[in-house]
Amino acid sequence: MSTIGVYEELQARGLIAQVTDEEEIRDMVNQGKAVFYIGFDPTADSLHVGHFMALCLMKRLQMAGNKPIALVGGGTGMIGDPSGRTDMRKMLTKEDIEHNCNCFKEQMSKFIDFSDGKAIMVNNADWLLDLNYVELLREVGACFSVNRMLTAECYKQRMEKGLSFLEFNYMIMQSYDFYNLYQKYGCNMQFGGDDQWSNMLGGTELIRRKLGKDAYAMTITLLLNSEGKKMGKTQSGAVWLDPKKTSPYDFYQYWRNVADADVLKCIRMLTFLPLEEIDKMDSWEGAQLNTAKEILAFELTKLVHGEEEANKAQEAARALFGSGTNTDNMPSTELSADDLTENYTVLDLLTSCGLIPSRKEGRRLIEQGGVSLDGVKVENPNAAVTADMFSENGYIVIKKGKKVYHKAVLN
Repeated sequence: MSTIGVYEELQARGLIAQVTDEEEIRDMVNQGKAVFYIGFDPTADSLHVGHFMALCLMKRLQMAGNKPIALVGGGTGMIGDPSGRTDMRKMLTKEDIEHNCNCFKEQMSKFIDFSDGKAIMVNNADWLLDLNYVELLREVGACFSVNRMLTAECYKQRMEKGLSFLEFNYMIMQSYDFYNLYQKYGCNMQFGGDDQWSNMLGGTELIRRKLGKDAYAMTITLLLNSEGKKMGKTQSGAVWLDPKKTSPYDFYQYWRNVADADVLKCIRMLTFLPLEEIDKMDSWEGAQLNTAKEILAFELTKLVHGEEEANKAQEAARALFGSGTNTDNMPSTELSADDLTENYTVLDLLTSCGLIPSRKEGRRLIEQGGVSLDGVKVENPNAAVTADMFSENGYIVIKKGKKVYHKAVLN
C-alpha cells in the first residue's frame, strides 16, 4: 500500500503543471492545512467532463483533510473569461447565472462533502456586484501594470481580433476573488487550469502587495484545461454530468471510446484506483486496452451517476457489442404518431433523437455509410420513416458509427 503524500500522488497522476512555492505547498497539502479554491463560471446549467479533473482534485484533497472552496462566478460570469477564447462570450442574465449556480452545487455534492463546514460554496457576485468602481480602481487597480497584463497569454490571444475593455477587467476581478477569499475564509491556496496561470499570479501578487510579503497566498496550476477542455467535447457537442443532458449510457460510452493512447492517462488522472493498480496496466496492449477502457468508463460513470447506473450502462454496452439484441438499457427517445408526418425522414429521426449536431453533419454521416436502422445501412438521408417500420417491436434501433446505439420508441 502506497504511503506517499497527497501532493506526491497528484504529481504521480500527472496533474500538477506549475507551482509558486513547491516546498510550502507540499507541506500544507500533505498536512491537510490547505484551504483552497477552484472557480467555476456558470456559463451553462450543468457541469461537463471538462470540469471533471477539478472536481476529482477537490475530492482527493478533501479526503486528505484539506478544505475546498467551490467558487461559483456569478460576478465574473457577468463579464466572461477571455482565456482560451478567440471571441467574446455570450452575456448571461442574472437569472440565468443564479439558476446555473444552483445546478452546479447539486452536481458538485456528488464529489464534495459540504456538511459540517468541510467545504463551502461561495458566489463572487456577493462582493463583485456591489463594488464601487472608483473605490475598486483606487484599492485594486493601482496594483496592476497594464504593460504586464498585456503580456499574459490569455490577452495576447485576443489582441488580434479585439479585446473588449469589459474582458480586460477579468484578471482584476479574479485576483480580487482570491484577495476576498483569503480575508473572509482563510483561503491560502488557489488551483486552476494552465490557461489561468496569469490570472492566478495576479491574485497572489495582490494579496502580497495589500497584506504584506508574509501573507500566505499560493498558486498551483494543473493540466486542467488543456486536457479537460479536450475531454469535454465530442463531435456532437459537450458531454454533461446532468443525466437529462447526457444519459448515463452515453456518458459511459464516451469514456469507453477514448483513444488507446489516452486511456491509461485518463485512468491515472481521473479515477480513484490505487496507483499501484494503475502502474500494472502500463504494459497493457491490444485487447487489454479495451479492458482498461471498460474500467475507466465504469469508474467514472459510478462516480457521477452511481453504481447502479454504471452497471446498467456496462451491461447494455456489452450486450450491444456482443449479440446486439439487448436494448433494455439503451438510451431512447419516445416519438408519437403525430411526429411521423408525411415527409418525416431518416434525417428528421436523427435530429429528433439528438444524434447529430446539424442536418449537414447528418447528411455527411449517412453518405459515408455511418447510419443503420435495425441493422440495415441507410443510403439516402431523405428516406422516409413511417409508423409501420416500428410495428414489430414498437421501436427502431439506430446505429451511428461503430459504437453509438439509440432506440426510437413509437408510443
